[in-house]
Amino acid sequence: MNATRFLAGAVLGCRGALGVLAQVTIETVTVGNPGNAGDAQIDGTFGRVDYVYEIGSYEVTAGQYASFLNAVAATDPYGLYSPLMWTHGHGCKIERSGSPDNHTYNVAADWANRPVNFVSFGDALRFANWLHNGQPSGAQDLSTTEDGSYFLDGATSDHQLEGVSRAPDATWVVPSEDEWYKAGYHGNDGASGNYFYYPMSVDFGISNDLTHPDPGGHATYYTHPNDFTLGAPYYRTEVGAHVNSASPYGTFDQGGNVVEWNESIPLFNGRGLRGGAYNWDSDGMAAWTRPIEYHSSDEFNDIGFRVGRIGSPACLGDLDGDSAVGLSDLSALLSHFGIGGGMTYENGDLDGDGDVDLADLSELLSLYGTACG
Repeated sequence: MNATRFLAGAVLGCRGALGVLAQVTIETVTVGNPGNAGDAQIDGTFGRVDYVYEIGSYEVTAGQYASFLNAVAATDPYGLYSPLMWTHGHGCKIERSGSPDNHTYNVAADWANRPVNFVSFGDALRFANWLHNGQPSGAQDLSTTEDGSYFLDGATSDHQLEGVSRAPDATWVVPSEDEWYKAGYHGNDGASGNYFYYPMSVDFGISNDLTHPDPGGHATYYTHPNDFTLGAPYYRTEVGAHVNSASPYGTFDQGGNVVEWNESIPLFNGRGLRGGAYNWDSDGMAAWTRPIEYHSSDEFNDIGFRVGRIGSPACLGDLDGDSAVGLSDLSALLSHFGIGGGMTYENGDLDGDGDVDLADLSELLSLYGTACG
């Protein structure tokens, strides 16, 4: 895995709440085997990707999203916060305080590492832009949330969001459907067309039990009658709680917990989702299930997202675009090493935090010698 797991290094406020301006770290896994065959399903063929990329090991958590809100939503013109996060019985318990022109956001420690919910497709794109831009603080504008991997510039309606596409120089992204599908189901065995039925590296023998030790093939979903993996108040497990139930590439919770946005447009409006949820039955997380009834602006208790990272321009670590991670890339990173703030991907900022530091160097060294497909 290519980054440190999310550290809840937020300021601790009253009642143990995790609060403002924590630096967010997204742990990712590399999805290789470029040019793999796709998986034919009734709605199409999915999972073929011709390049190396990364995808979040975990769903974006309430703690990470609260840090995002504290950075850019003191005022919130584009509705990145839903009051249902706090008031709904199945909300992720991010609480908003303060006045309309000076909001702050907190989430209790026992909720911080569970997936965020009540987020729209537009919210997910703005989170990706924020990562792309180095996690800046300030108003929701072209330097923070409205440009970057996606040009939004105030887009909030279904029609507007349907017209948004990934920029050629995008780094942090909401995965495409093929990127999401490959990370969850592909066998990670070269260019094959081998896919699992479920994104826990299994075809059969699944369970919604949360057990220790986890025997594998487990996820957070619903079975009848009234059998949630977890009941009130949480309903959703902490990300990665099913520790031996990863996909072949090492992602967790692509099955269950919350269904996740992807970039596809499966209907005349809306955006795609994949993966099932804590209140869906097991079919929801199966490879053959492609939910299509959601609109881009929908914010529900069972919707969340994860992010991915795309190398620029050819693959992660290839800073000079010569289709390999080599000495010139290392030299570019080292020439900016130790510079804090304002750094770009081409400068060596591989993790999108605006700095070129040891985390970036360690990641590039782990990829040194890689040829980009």
